[in-house]
Amino acid sequence: MTIRAENSLVATDSTEGLVSIKVGKQAFGVPVLSVQDVIAETPINRVPLSPPEVAGSLNLRGRIVTAIDMRCRLGMPQREPEDRSMSVIVEHGGELYALVVDDVGDVLWLEPSEHEAGPATLSPQWRSVCSGLYRLEGDLLLVLNIDQVLTLTPSTSNSLAA
Repeated sequence: MTIRAENSLVATDSTEGLVSIKVGKQAFGVPVLSVQDVIAETPINRVPLSPPEVAGSLNLRGRIVTAIDMRCRLGMPQREPEDRSMSVIVEHGGELYALVVDDVGDVLWLEPSEHEAGPATLSPQWRSVCSGLYRLEGDLLLVLNIDQVLTLTPSTSNSLAA
């Protein structure tokens, strides 16, 4: 498999661009065309009565952005208070959202022919938000479906809390 970082290959019709992120120890990819910005840790204001996945809201250059805690959304343990986080800003339905993640890596340009369906062993929670995977050297990169990640329903919240 050929993996190239952003500065070594220009996007073509034959490659898929993904911003690599880490949530816990798992690598995920966010489609590069969905990403508006990447920001370092910033204060997030809690929103009362919001679903558990909604970490709150933040101010991004005068715009209010809903912050989604990806650890909670994926049913992972909460990060420790001293752990740093970053936010990947995505647009969905004309609104901006911040996906709060543990780390942001490079933009990877991958061959669509190497995109695989998610394994049968993937949990239903993760399967519902992933559109497949790429096998990287020593790691699996699960590709996030942003539409599904941002679909927060009461049943999703309850299943993630279990």
